[in-house]
Amino acid sequence: MRKTSLALAVAASTLGLSQVAFADFVGDSKANLTLRNYYFDQNTKNTANNDGEASEWGQGFIFNYSSGFTEGTVGFGVDAVGMLGVRLDGGGRVGKTDRDRTPGQLFPLETDGSAVDDFSKGGLTGKVRFSKTEARIGTLMPNLPILKSNDGRLLPQMFEGGMITSNEIDNLTLNAGQIEHATSRASSNSTGLAAAGGTQESNKFYFAGGDWKITKDLTAQYYYANLEDYYKQHFAGLGHSLALGEGSLKTDLRYFRTTSDGKNSNAAGRAEGYGVSGYTNDGSGEIDNNTWSAAFTYTLKSHSVMLGHQRVSDNSNFIQLNQGNIEGSSGSSVYLPTDRQVSAFIRAGERTTFGQYSYDFASLGAPGLKASVAYLKGTNIKRTNTTDAKEWERDIGLDYAFQGGALKGLGLAWRYGVLRGNAGTDIDQNRLIVSYTLPLL
Repeated sequence: MRKTSLALAVAASTLGLSQVAFADFVGDSKANLTLRNYYFDQNTKNTANNDGEASEWGQGFIFNYSSGFTEGTVGFGVDAVGMLGVRLDGGGRVGKTDRDRTPGQLFPLETDGSAVDDFSKGGLTGKVRFSKTEARIGTLMPNLPILKSNDGRLLPQMFEGGMITSNEIDNLTLNAGQIEHATSRASSNSTGLAAAGGTQESNKFYFAGGDWKITKDLTAQYYYANLEDYYKQHFAGLGHSLALGEGSLKTDLRYFRTTSDGKNSNAAGRAEGYGVSGYTNDGSGEIDNNTWSAAFTYTLKSHSVMLGHQRVSDNSNFIQLNQGNIEGSSGSSVYLPTDRQVSAFIRAGERTTFGQYSYDFASLGAPGLKASVAYLKGTNIKRTNTTDAKEWERDIGLDYAFQGGALKGLGLAWRYGVLRGNAGTDIDQNRLIVSYTLPLL
């Protein structure tokens, strides 16, 4: 809560400024309320007692407020977010058999294993602007290659920390910061940080890097991240857009190099709980990974076709920031093209070939209607004392956003995913989402 307290201090100092300086703070303020109705259904095919099945339905409310900045060389402001999730159905208890469903995908759990009726979370962010540089401290929801807030359930994941973004140099955006705590997507409580499988929490995640727009069609990225006592990570990315006939070809190249740090680097530290889950070389629990991906997307009018390949090295799974002692549904996003509805295809040794076709129905007189189908196949997955495993996933997506009238802004989405293989649990998953954002300021 130290970061939130500092954010409150910034907000209090802002409120104490003169009326003239306060004008832009109020006049440039924006606020909205997002309503999200979410139905989640999951069927598992090869687990005992259906212990991975889930069926939950909830209504989410997400309030966002963003102030302007006070006048002057240095401007001050404050942002606020408040979230509420209300359970509409699906409150069974963990461990029941037959066709009963396990809760915990959309909501936290009571002590008896049943889903809570509702839960809430929120936070404040103090912000300071000087020239083209902005510092933020408090609640953050970053969208960076080495740290992405997960928004795959009823309410999004939140982080606590500080971050600086600078655009002082034309065509170059620099980011740096430190994260200390996180609140998972189905929880009201913040936790420390960990890598997947780590039982000990770390409160120091540092990062720095930038995006350089070399030309209007070519962008390069580099980022460095360090989760103390778990890992150090380097990321390099390159994106290019090329006009090709009547369409365009987009190239997306990504590379991660992740190695152990601190206590994860030695057996004693890993024995304390700083090891990671999944396959590792010699079963040590030490992080050592290279992952690269290449995706190519050709777009022609309403059609879009993507093809790509990704490889994860053999010594450990691909690693990015997770949480320790998570309440409710776990889940973190990774900046890879294979991070999909059911699986992320990031196991040690995994080689994934993937493709996706998307269509925009606007040319057929139905603006706002879009559809996509994707297929991914991963092979060569490393397992201890057994043969290599494989998996495949098929995803179908359908979206419609009303373009006018009383329902303008209302969005409907259906997601259907199927995961099969011998690397884990076979899953069929449906998601139905109705969303609407109401401007308040």
